[in-house]
Amino acid sequence: MIKTIDARMIAKMFLGGAKNLESKKEWINELNVFPVPDGDTGTNMTLTITAAAAEVNALPDLNMESLSKCISSGSLRGARGNSGVILSQLLRGFTKGIKEHDELDVIDLANAMQKAVETAYKAVMKPKEGTILTVAKGAANKAAELAQTEEDIEEFCIQILAEAESVLQKTPDMLPVLKEAGVVDSGGQGLVEVLRGALDALQGKEIDYAFEAPKKESAVKISPQTEADIKFGYCTEFIIMLEKPFDEKTEMDFKGFLESIGDSIVVVADDDIVKVHVHTNDPGLAIQRALQYGGLSRMKIDNMRLEHEEKLIKDASRIAAEDKKKKEESIVAPEKGPHKEMGFIAVSAGKGLGEIFQSLGVDYLIEGGQTMNPSTEDMLEAISQVNADNIFILPNNKNIILAANQAGYLTKDKKIYVIPTKTVPQGITAMINYIPEETPEQNEARMQSEILNVKTGQVTYAVRDTKIDEKEIHEGDIMGIGDAGILSVGKDIVDTALDMLDQMVDDETEIISVYYGAEVEESQAKELGRRAGERYPHAEVEVHNGGQPVYYYVISAE
Repeated sequence: MIKTIDARMIAKMFLGGAKNLESKKEWINELNVFPVPDGDTGTNMTLTITAAAAEVNALPDLNMESLSKCISSGSLRGARGNSGVILSQLLRGFTKGIKEHDELDVIDLANAMQKAVETAYKAVMKPKEGTILTVAKGAANKAAELAQTEEDIEEFCIQILAEAESVLQKTPDMLPVLKEAGVVDSGGQGLVEVLRGALDALQGKEIDYAFEAPKKESAVKISPQTEADIKFGYCTEFIIMLEKPFDEKTEMDFKGFLESIGDSIVVVADDDIVKVHVHTNDPGLAIQRALQYGGLSRMKIDNMRLEHEEKLIKDASRIAAEDKKKKEESIVAPEKGPHKEMGFIAVSAGKGLGEIFQSLGVDYLIEGGQTMNPSTEDMLEAISQVNADNIFILPNNKNIILAANQAGYLTKDKKIYVIPTKTVPQGITAMINYIPEETPEQNEARMQSEILNVKTGQVTYAVRDTKIDEKEIHEGDIMGIGDAGILSVGKDIVDTALDMLDQMVDDETEIISVYYGAEVEESQAKELGRRAGERYPHAEVEVHNGGQPVYYYVISAE
């Protein structure tokens, strides 16, 4: 019988859960309701939890407090997509419940699970049942019930997993869209896999606990350049485990010091942890100053000049090709301009869409969207690059809004306004309606009001057979997806797009904007625009090169 577990076992269980989720991520991706080629719940949850797992593996001194900080901080910053953000909040709440204990019994675990659910529900504006939240709540309620009679932690965990699986199987009865598609909730399945892996670790099953920090798919990168162009040669990263107060003034003083010795500075404080990134010629100075606030962990210093030289020698032609591609397609990370009152960050995919946002005044583009949701830390890095007191973030995807909100919560030295744009056309409309002479609050209200007038449709292909919105869909079919569901299904891209538009356009529609993707020729897009103009003579039709992946067309009607 196991009556108590310590920090070392909790760490193993957490890593076991992360590893099991990682192994099942593609299967979980396929559970997404819409059969589109960008199902990413499993990927988002995996990237979220492995960000924390890498920090746990690097912990020099393992105890319940340091473990809790790593899990909470790592998952918070690594969170991607709605499912990833909710998972990070579950972990954050759970660690709040365990961090002050040396050992945990079933009552402690049950209390921590309740705290996890409370924290996650608070993070979601409108919690929906039949999701990962429902599975978490069911498991937590079972834990509270078992804690009154069961002392054996292994049996306690076995029954909790069984309850989580039982609740998961009921999610189609709570969300009709799941039942119609014949799947359970993908986020809930991801949570069950985390619990299953944790139980495997508790029972001593053989698990490879090695993790690498997730690669930053949408992080800002330095373009290849000569060694002389690298002003500060050492990329220095570490985490401060705070032992002294670190208020807003202290944070600003610390940032000011780092700016005096380097650039590319990111300082993010969360509870008792501060994550630091700086490019400098003297890492020792940054480390010495940081030691004034507490102990350090996860220190990493890379010689960028040496790495650059080795890269050039090893594969100069490949780097040149990648450099050209980055200039055309990658994240736009301009030099910090003069300080201003308001700045703008937008998430976008595709050269054409990026150019449109830049022309409207966006300061910083994060490459991402449906195919790769940026993490909270990607948002924080973008915020650090915009030299403004007030920053508007346009997520342009419903699955990125929570991560943007989380970045806003973690930012202390700037005021962040997240405009809940769910599509790129909504983001473009928000920027068009920004008025420089008005206050940030007035602009926030106007932008939020105007995006409600935008209807968006997206045309892509189905990756599997399914039935949804009373439509039979087969692999390879073309789908027109609207704001609330699938509007049209067909075999021809243009015909399906026009069928979709029939359900979007009404007598009050004034403008139809067509953004064609990377796989569409300009002539094809103009033909669609011509046919739309003939079909809806009362509306003006505009055709733009979006260059977006996955979606043949993104079309708005307003």
